[in-house]
Parts: sequence; C-alpha cells; structure tokens
Amino acid sequence: MNYQPSSKGIKSWAEDDRPREKLLLKGKAALSDAELIAILLGSGSRDETAVDLAKRILQSVNGNLNELGRLGVPELTKFKGIGEAKALSVITALEVGKRRRMSEALERKRITSSAQAFEVLQPLIGDLSHEEFWVVYLSASNKVLAHRCISKGGITGTMADTRMIFKEGLHLNSTAMILAHNHPSGNLTPSQADKNLTRSLIKAGDLMEIKVMDHLIITEHQYFSFADEGEM
Repeated sequence: MNYQPSSKGIKSWAEDDRPREKLLLKGKAALSDAELIAILLGSGSRDETAVDLAKRILQSVNGNLNELGRLGVPELTKFKGIGEAKALSVITALEVGKRRRMSEALERKRITSSAQAFEVLQPLIGDLSHEEFWVVYLSASNKVLAHRCISKGGITGTMADTRMIFKEGLHLNSTAMILAHNHPSGNLTPSQADKNLTRSLIKAGDLMEIKVMDHLIITEHQYFSFADEGEM
C-alpha cells in the first residue's frame, strides 16, 4: 500500500490509510510494522503522516525491530515529529514486547536443551550494547527457579563473582545452573577468559553440589553452547 504524505492527522486520512481503523476491521496481524508504530506515534509532522514517519524510523535501523529497541530517547527525538512523549511510547511498547517474549519462554519452566536456554536468555541480554553475566538456577528436574544478573560490564568484558553465584544458588536450593553472558560484538568464539571462568565455576559447583550444566555465549540471533561443543 502506498501512503501519500499529508499534513493532517490520522482521522483525516483515506479509510485504507488509517492504522487504527485497519486494526479494528482486519486485526493486528494485518498491520505492517510501520502501521503499528504509527498507532504508537498517533500523528506525524507537518510534512508527513505518522506512517511515513514510522517508515523513516524503521529505515534507519534497516527494518529491524530489535535494533529499534536499542534506541533511546536521544536517538528517537532526532527525528522530526518525535518528541519525548512519542519516543517514550515507542520505547515502552518495544520493552513490553520483549518482556512478553521472555515470559512465554519462562512458562515452559523446564530447560532440557541449549536451545531452550537461549530462548530464555536472549530477550534478557541478546541486544545489549554492553556485556552482562547471568545465571539461570534450576531444580533437580531442570525447572527454572530464577534467573539473576550477576554483573554488568563494558563493551568487551564483565566479571563474575563465584561467591555471589553460589550464594544465590544455595538460597534457592538449586541443584543445577546455566551460565550465560553476551558478546555485543556478535562474535560467538569463547575467549580464554571465558573458558577459564567456566572451568573454575564447574569445580566450585562440584564442591557445592550444584551442577554447572552449560555456559552460553549469547548474541542477537545466535548462541555458543559450551556443553554442545564439548567444552564442559
């Protein structure tokens, strides 16, 4: 569908150009990403419709909603027609979607593969611009008891406190755990420091009778599993 620029708001558009009405008549699945974002924006600017503005914003991130979710208020308000209130609406909606995805993954409550662990962890750290180290604590039947952020670092690294990790595990009566951290660079290759840390935590887990089942390196779309690759 082609949208012609207009100086008016949504109510003045042609019937087929009204995302809100289209949502009511045809359902949410019928709307494009730009139309959904246009509803969040509510209106465009003097020179373009909300849909045109939404398309321009999406073009700036190559149509990638994950990339859009990384933008903050300063980046969004650079677009003509986007003030702080509209920027916050977009940020909030994308964060709600991210948390919904995370909740759906946690509803399974049982992790039996690296792929399932990735589904739980990717929404948490997959699109961050800095490194974070997380632990998923599991019961004897591999049910998720909790997931905790252990530390936050810079672009190239983070630290993991062994005492903090196992103190939380003992508090939760956990019998197993999955380690994870992200690589903002997108590089899935584990560093020597990653390998050393994994071995150290496995040894500590043996002493504490809390099994370290895996260590995942997470990027936006992929992961590296120490267990799958025989690095445990």
